[in-house]
Amino acid sequence: MDIQKFYTPLVGVSSEDWLLAIGASVISFVAIHGGVVLLRKALCRMAERGQGGKPLSELLKGTLARTSNVAVILISLLIGVSLLDLAPPWDQRVQHLSFVVLGLQLLLYLDRAVTIGTRRYFQQPLDDDDAPSTVANTLVSMGVKALLWVIFFLAVLSNFGINVTTFVASLGIGGIAIALAVQNILGDLFASLSIAVDKPFEVGDAIAVLNTSGTVEHVGLKTTRIRADSGEQIVISNADLLKNVVRNYKRMTTRRVQFSLRVNPSTPAALAASIPGELKAIIEQQQDVRFERVHLKAVSQEALEFELVFYILNSSYASYMDAQQAILLAAMEKFDQLGVTINNPAQHLVLERQLRTDAPALRPGPPALKVQPR
Repeated sequence: MDIQKFYTPLVGVSSEDWLLAIGASVISFVAIHGGVVLLRKALCRMAERGQGGKPLSELLKGTLARTSNVAVILISLLIGVSLLDLAPPWDQRVQHLSFVVLGLQLLLYLDRAVTIGTRRYFQQPLDDDDAPSTVANTLVSMGVKALLWVIFFLAVLSNFGINVTTFVASLGIGGIAIALAVQNILGDLFASLSIAVDKPFEVGDAIAVLNTSGTVEHVGLKTTRIRADSGEQIVISNADLLKNVVRNYKRMTTRRVQFSLRVNPSTPAALAASIPGELKAIIEQQQDVRFERVHLKAVSQEALEFELVFYILNSSYASYMDAQQAILLAAMEKFDQLGVTINNPAQHLVLERQLRTDAPALRPGPPALKVQPR
């Protein structure tokens, strides 16, 4: 190894230039390190006082915590060396090295910012890096960080004068080939990412999908596991899950209830006209219930049908069943007081014997059946 190649560019540098470079390096280190320390203390005070927005203060404070002392020392030294009159190609090499060091420090900042941002978005603890993360948090964080590293790697290659166009095109062709080979798996992965970002449901939500209703237990990279109301665990592919309508009952604010009551068709018209008002009064007496309407919906030989519509003002299924039960029992009592019966009209059979006249002897024919309402 020819050592002369390393010290030859420094031979022509005067002692005054060396002192200037050393002084600039020291001043740069003190300024950068001191500025970072003061800024972190100011952000801590702002976070304690609730100024400037607590999430933003925590994000900036946590990001600045990733300041590398090695990077600060190297940046300070490179600032001092850049003041020296170096011969080519050492001046360009110093510039390239400065770009790499600054880029790495910036990448550390962005890496920490992504970690804090995803943990806050997915409601993970910020002060415990060893706490278990959800699959969605891990997937989003790893994807964004991988993208940042690829961009930094391409930027470094471009800074060194390497044409990255062909390299990017090769990556694109290879990525397409891989995507076609594992398109089903990638479909489930992107579906998992969509669930993580869009949040149509979360763990613990009661949902109904594909003729299955239950509680979400786990959202994985490929499948979602639902504990069905009947007790068994249902495993559904994420891609298939998002292709269908998902009903999230946990996010229900009100519940619309509609059902019919049938009474005997022989009920007098005047008495039937009073039934909607009586049912309305019963519904309005219930707690957390908003009355909508009661109407005589249909009249037939079988029954008079009254339709009731009301809203339960909360999402509890137990409240819905309690209110419906109370309304039905109160309606039965009211019908009994009014003398209205909900039984179907009684029917009786009338047998008529018909004589046959086409036979030589008069013989009784088969009886004819007729059904008449009482």
